[in-house]
Amino acid sequence: MPPAVRPGRSVLCAATALTAAFATLAPAPPARAAQAAPALRFGACPDSVPAPPAPDRVECGALDVPLDWSEPHGKRIRIAVSRVPASGTPAERRGALLVNPGGPGGSGLPYAVTKRAKLPESVRRAYDVIGFDPRGTRHSAPADCGPMGGLFDSPAADPVPVGAAAESAYLDSLDRMADDCAAGVGEALPHLSTTATARDMDAIRAALGERRTHFLGVSYGSYLGAAYAHRFPHRVGRMVLDSVVGPWSWYDFDVRQSRELLRQRAVFFAWTARHASRFGLGDDPADVRDAYERTRRGLGESPQHGFGAAEFDRAVYRALGRTERWEPLADGIRTYLRDGDVTGLRPSEPHDSPESRTFEAANRTVKCADGPGPTPDRILADIRATRRADPLPVLTGMEASTCAYWHHEPAARTPLGSPEAPPVLLVASAHDPVTPIEGARQLAHRLPGSRLITLHDDYSHGVFASRGNACVDETTAAYLVDGTVPDQPVHCTGPGLPEPTP
Repeated sequence: MPPAVRPGRSVLCAATALTAAFATLAPAPPARAAQAAPALRFGACPDSVPAPPAPDRVECGALDVPLDWSEPHGKRIRIAVSRVPASGTPAERRGALLVNPGGPGGSGLPYAVTKRAKLPESVRRAYDVIGFDPRGTRHSAPADCGPMGGLFDSPAADPVPVGAAAESAYLDSLDRMADDCAAGVGEALPHLSTTATARDMDAIRAALGERRTHFLGVSYGSYLGAAYAHRFPHRVGRMVLDSVVGPWSWYDFDVRQSRELLRQRAVFFAWTARHASRFGLGDDPADVRDAYERTRRGLGESPQHGFGAAEFDRAVYRALGRTERWEPLADGIRTYLRDGDVTGLRPSEPHDSPESRTFEAANRTVKCADGPGPTPDRILADIRATRRADPLPVLTGMEASTCAYWHHEPAARTPLGSPEAPPVLLVASAHDPVTPIEGARQLAHRLPGSRLITLHDDYSHGVFASRGNACVDETTAAYLVDGTVPDQPVHCTGPGLPEPTP
């Protein structure tokens, strides 16, 4: 049954479902025209896309692309696209700015509206902002891995294995997850990759009639942008890569992130202790850690309405990436210890919602299509090493561990960057635990002439048009609108740690 549609909106969907809903938006071209660049025709949007403030408008369409780009006349899938037109005069217009919110697995269709609302006015006036759901996500041939080895069990098993039996069960769950993805995703398994999405981006550029791809990619979006720059360096326009994923394998990235989360969590404990009168968890970081451990242990032993240790770790993982989430986390721990109530720790969107299921499936499918996975022995060795550093790590972000058992292992990693690409602007928070700043420094070497903007004394993920920092936003806007590339790396003063509400 198709989802409900508000008046004046159309439903976007994968090529295999509800195809008729696209009949007036983006008819599939005949096979002989597979290499052509059909124009994108826009109409109304699905409910998942919010309406922008008047007088702006958002419109949606779709583009058919090959499932396998090496077989342009073969099976095709449909990529959902959204657009908020530039608000300035024709003389102010600079082109189309494609945006990606991260993941892999994040839906970009609504992002054209939500991110555009935060962009500096000069950027909004200069660019049509283009969102799209990358292949495998939401409305673009969504990946479906079914039960994913028990990932959506509630409460789930403790995600930190201790001892031989738990380690064996941990590896078994990864093996079952890989089997579930192979069964659910089927023939698309090797084709839901970053490289293929980069080619989809260029097809969107061509369908829009643009000579260059201007791009703003956040988190995984930075990895996607770097992949585009490798394959299409001469079509890169102005590109901003924010909260940069480094040029490592996905598994190496996940391991680095898990270690950075330990550092960030220690900062959270110290911050909470400094505000002991507000949170009541103790005035020493060791006291706060003890409260944290008692919460996790209690939930592991006696889950509350399906909320156990694994669910707690997911909440912690999400909170550590943005300092504005620290206060709710500390309040949630206090409330649980005082009342046994986990309401303050639960996410607003259930982990097993349809959107979350698609995200989790696309995340693993893309990561495992992007390069060879680790061996099971290495996974266990890294978990043991992390536990030696801290006996209670947060392993929620270790998605690429599944790739050890993947049914289609690519021969090489996704290539990133090119010396032939024009200067790119990289943006990073100095203490971001989700995408450590070393990734931006290393990727810069693969994009000669690029410049790095560092937001110092900041501990959050997502910087440009996100942290409200004038230094970052004005420098980036000047680059996007006027093409101004800083002579040197840019250093901006961040906000420091937040003050909690009374």
